[in-house]
Formats: sequence, C-alpha cells, structure tokens
Amino acid sequence: MINKTSLGCQKDKFDLKRKFTVILVKPEKPENIGLVARCMKNTGFESLRVVGINTFAQKSYLTAVHAKKILENASLYADLDEATSDLNLIFAATSKERKNFVLFPLEEAVTRMFQFPFSTKIGLLFGCERTGLTSEELKSANITFVIPQASKQPSYNLSSAVLITLFQIFNYNQTKEDNGVRREPISRKEQEECIRLILKKLEGKKFIHKGNKTHVTEMIYDIFGRLAMSSRDRRLLLALFSKGVNKRE
Repeated sequence: MINKTSLGCQKDKFDLKRKFTVILVKPEKPENIGLVARCMKNTGFESLRVVGINTFAQKSYLTAVHAKKILENASLYADLDEATSDLNLIFAATSKERKNFVLFPLEEAVTRMFQFPFSTKIGLLFGCERTGLTSEELKSANITFVIPQASKQPSYNLSSAVLITLFQIFNYNQTKEDNGVRREPISRKEQEECIRLILKKLEGKKFIHKGNKTHVTEMIYDIFGRLAMSSRDRRLLLALFSKGVNKRE
C-alpha cells in the first residue's frame, strides 16, 4: 500500500508553475505562440517549450502582451524526444480520431493528471495549427485527449485549445477532491527505452513483422503509455519480456 503522507496530501493545491509544462510542436504562426504565453499567464502556468524553431519572431512578443517573460524563459528544442525526456507524463491534444490510440475526453484526462504525486512533472503537448500532432509524435505521449466541441470542423485554434486545457486544469486544481495517489512515473526517456526493448523482443519473436509493424507499434506505445510506468512497473515488464519471452514453450 502506498503511503499518502510520503507522497503528499492530494487535497492540497498543486503548484501549477512547477508541475506543468506546455509543449508546442512546430507552430507555424508566431502570433499563436505569443497568445499561448498570454493564456498561460492568465491561468497560472509559466513553463513553455517549443519544438522546431530557433528563435521567437517579434510578432510573438506583440501578442504575448504582459506575458513576454514566459517567452524569454521558454526553452527551444530541435526534436520532440529531447523536449519530453526529463518529464514523467505527457498528455497530448488531438482533434482527430486515431485508430491505434485511445482518446480520453479532456475532463477525464485532467482528472488523471491529479492522481499522481506533487513531484510528477507533466507535459501538455500541442501540435501545429494546420495538421496537429502526427501519429509518430503521439507515440511520445502517455495519454491522448480530445477537447469537446459542437462540430468537427473547424477545429480549435492552437491558442484556444491551450486556453481551454489550461483553464480546465486551473479550475480542477481549485476544487478537486482526493482521488488517491498513484506511484510517480519514471521519466519519459526511461519509459521509451523500456518500450523500445519490448518492441525489439516482440520483433525477435516475429510477433511484430512488416505487415503489422506500424499498427502494433502504435498500439504498444499507447498501451504502455497509459500505464504511466513506475520504476516497479518497469522492473516487472523487463523481467517478463527479457526472461518470460525467451522461455521455450
């Protein structure tokens, strides 16, 4: 049984600035980056990472208004793996149906975010305005969520999607009840290393082959992503796939 006292009382409010990081993947419009910073300021968040750009354009600072400091302190990354490697959990937003990924309503996704200890570092992942996140990019996520809307088209603007998500988190943090505490997940980098080892074992046993590789690989990332793998989970999985899979039938 997990000791809740050692993990922190879930009835206390989380420090949103320390716990959550907004990650934008290859945003196309500089204005939207500034608007995202403004949304973060409005709802009490401050950690921003952007993948795929080298610097912020002046238009980003113009639309950020009083949130320029968020842009000044933001981190820029060349690739998504680097941007997520030190975080424990990644929650990714999508507006599209995904064949191999389970989609959660935003409200349920937010509830899950608050089931982990204070120290769990969570990334909120958003794709570019035109195409959103690719299936390859979703493999970097633990949970994929959708924001409810009245019609399928048009989808939410990037900054609108970020604002709705952050407000839902902000509001839940003000009113949440004790949902119990799960073990803290290992870093996303460690999770992906474990998943890659599992995939390698399955390929070696011909369970994964050329005909099903994309389908099965995406499903494996989704299943073990939703597990929110703790160090205890990893030890068990590595034992199962390193020893159990190698046993003769």
